Amino acid sequence: MPSLSTPAIKLSRVGLTVQRQLKKLGINTVNDLLLHYPSRYEDYSCLIPISRLSASKAVTVCGRIELIANKRSPVKRTIVTEALVADKTGAIKVVWFNQPFLIRNLKIGDNIFLSGKIDADYYGMQMTSPAYEKIASSSQRGSGTSSAQETTHTARIVPVYPVTEKLTQKQLRFLIKTSLPAIKEITDWLPMEIKKELNLIDLTTALKQIHFPDSLTQLQSAQQRLKFDELFLLQLQARQIKHLVQNQPAYSIGFNQTSTQKFIRQLPFKLTSDQRKAAWDILRDMEKTHPMNRLLEGDVGSGKTVVAAIAILNTVINGYQAALMAPTEILAQQHFETLKMLFKDWDINIGLLTRRFRQENKKTKKQENKNDKTNLNGQTISQKDKAMLASRQGWLASPFLTEGARQGGPCPYGELLEKIQKNEIQIVVGTHALVEEKVQFAQLGLAIVDEQHRFGVEQRTKLRNNVIPSEAEGKSHYPHFLSLTATPIPRSLSLILYGELDVSLIQEMPQGRQKILTYLVPPEKRNKAYNFIRQEINKGRQVFVICPLINPSDKLGFKSVTAEYEKLTKNIFPDLKIAVMHGRLKAAEKKKIMEDTRENKINILISTSVIEVGIDIPNATIMMIEGADRFGLAQLHQFRGRVGRSEHKSYCLLFTENAGQKGLERLRYLEQTNNGFELAEKDLQMRGPGEVYGTLQSGLPDLKIATLGDVELLKTARKQAERVMDLEKYPLIQEKLKSLNKKYLE
Repeated sequence: MPSLSTPAIKLSRVGLTVQRQLKKLGINTVNDLLLHYPSRYEDYSCLIPISRLSASKAVTVCGRIELIANKRSPVKRTIVTEALVADKTGAIKVVWFNQPFLIRNLKIGDNIFLSGKIDADYYGMQMTSPAYEKIASSSQRGSGTSSAQETTHTARIVPVYPVTEKLTQKQLRFLIKTSLPAIKEITDWLPMEIKKELNLIDLTTALKQIHFPDSLTQLQSAQQRLKFDELFLLQLQARQIKHLVQNQPAYSIGFNQTSTQKFIRQLPFKLTSDQRKAAWDILRDMEKTHPMNRLLEGDVGSGKTVVAAIAILNTVINGYQAALMAPTEILAQQHFETLKMLFKDWDINIGLLTRRFRQENKKTKKQENKNDKTNLNGQTISQKDKAMLASRQGWLASPFLTEGARQGGPCPYGELLEKIQKNEIQIVVGTHALVEEKVQFAQLGLAIVDEQHRFGVEQRTKLRNNVIPSEAEGKSHYPHFLSLTATPIPRSLSLILYGELDVSLIQEMPQGRQKILTYLVPPEKRNKAYNFIRQEINKGRQVFVICPLINPSDKLGFKSVTAEYEKLTKNIFPDLKIAVMHGRLKAAEKKKIMEDTRENKINILISTSVIEVGIDIPNATIMMIEGADRFGLAQLHQFRGRVGRSEHKSYCLLFTENAGQKGLERLRYLEQTNNGFELAEKDLQMRGPGEVYGTLQSGLPDLKIATLGDVELLKTARKQAERVMDLEKYPLIQEKLKSLNKKYLE
């Protein structure tokens, strides 16, 4: 009998091939199998006599095989297995395609369950490729009544799991059913008083019923219990993170009024009241001796970066360093350029550090290990010279500013790290390289992350561990933490999701920011839209074109970057300069394309969603989106926010050819509304939380069974989490949190 820790490879019918497929699903043990929840269910519990069958209904038939044989189809050259199954009330034809082995498993005289949909044509009704299960007792003849046999794939509510291409539903159901006895090892960690108050079932019952429910009522009870568990733990984690971080030491960063006012006066625009309030909240938090933990949430173009720059300035003025981490190299480069501009009149050095350093370092080391006598033009090169050569070749190049951030140029990786360690670089912008590389900060006072607000204690611990301890105190400090997000999540939902963070909201748009005019363009007006685009380009403006895919897909039928490039360059705008941008390009290629776009050497930039966040080209005035119905409102709003960044009037053109009525309704709402938070509420209402937030960036929590639509349950979980914050009184909850989230407690 398996235990929770039993490796999946030890289970019956699991060989190396199946083991590899299970690993792709994150399944390595019996415990992993039990926590691999179904994504949906097929209700085959309706057992109907054959004489009462009707088309297009999912049912289960219990009968005896009267005939079965394989035939070769002359049309499609496939093997068809045909059977005649009868009960006391009648008979029905059953067909399977390309499964000739079935005649070895199913014999005339076998009693079976068949579950699936009924098809009807001129020749009568038949079942096509139904699930089947043999009835153990030959004495039980099909009669339209249920068998005493407990089924797995038929005659019940059948679970449908996320699987891989080479792993079948039957295989997974068998393995999970084999693993069910191990449930007895699981301790129900939820306090009895909470279960009674909320009418929640036991954990072991919930796990059995989530996989093989006895009824829809039992399934709903199981889902309610397991959803609550996820959301309850999420809230406990949030509170635990907040408590843990607040008990760590942090540098008290004083508010420098003179420098702050000077910086604000130098800005070419006036701060909004929302920006001033958010900046003041941040500055007051940073004066405390425990780490700030704040989320700055603002619509596209609301001016979050300037608010962050005020916090950075005060950090640097106080003698500490600031780190700004972005999810992509393009966005990191954008932030780097923005900070260069904002601090151009200040004696502040800024460095850019990306993952490319680590990748190229590995390449260099691999070459060195392979042949220590690597040579250039026949000359042997030493280890030191190789590093120099790598730098000259640009492998380890990074923009580095000196003399008051007026000059920039390449800086070898080792030199860059040395300058960070000596506090000669006060601001470091980068990707995850900031926490993954051997970066040593002298005194890191502020850590800012963009679009990754669930930045856990593990990452913060890495940053803190990268700080050189002070000689006086003999320890390092946690940096103050600020997260930026333009993801428009309704405020009520964000307060529940990010319980460990204080939230500042910027809703007011900066003065002079023009409303972007949005139009849904029907197919018959496409050419007129192209003429309008040419008129804008003739004025010196630039255009973004967004497509859902990189390459064409016959199956999906979406517009692709490559196909759009071919069409525009050959048929529509052969005389214009057009470039493509997508995630598969090398970093150097992306950088060159963005530089050319900023210098207006490119008229039209065709891209996937890689430019969704952080691209700032003030001269771009048109955002043209192909297949607009394939994107959510929030993402379309992000795309739209890439234009309208100057005094020039800007436009967003939505193209769609196959949108249904619901899709068109969503796009018309985008025409009427420029408020990202209103759009988020509408998208949540129209599409549901699964579609809206299911694959959003990593800032959102990884939920297996609960969804962000379970708002009431989220509120309940938050309320219950407040009751049990003293974990010493709840050792089972404490142990559960430790086992699930060791990274938060180290």
